[in-house]
Amino acid sequence: MISLEVVKVGIISCSGEALPEGTLSRIACRSVLDDMRPAETVTICLPLFLAGGREEREFATRYPTITVDGCEKRCAQRSTEKLSGKPARSLLIPEILKKHGIEAPTSLRNLRAEEKAAARVIAEEIARAVDDVLGG
Repeated sequence: MISLEVVKVGIISCSGEALPEGTLSRIACRSVLDDMRPAETVTICLPLFLAGGREEREFATRYPTITVDGCEKRCAQRSTEKLSGKPARSLLIPEILKKHGIEAPTSLRNLRAEEKAAARVIAEEIARAVDDVLGG
């Protein structure tokens, strides 16, 4: 019997709770993980990853990752590069918003309809990146 390994992509989201873009990052990533590409993705918790989470770091070393950062600090991307290697894709929320002509969000918690729509656009970008990484 032939055994085929299922390849998954790790998604590492911004954890910046002080920025509305960080909120969009987390909401969009959850949408991809739960609804859009649940069979192809796993989440990697950035705080646990930084604190020395063995399983997170091993996964990120062995499998492709996509980082999704809310600001130019690129904490998820830089941490991944430092602790496990270069991400397969690094997405930046302000760049995605600009590309689609969407205004930066203003709310941290209670998203308006426009911000919810922005999260959907970002999730679609992440899902395309997953497909691209997996060769689809």
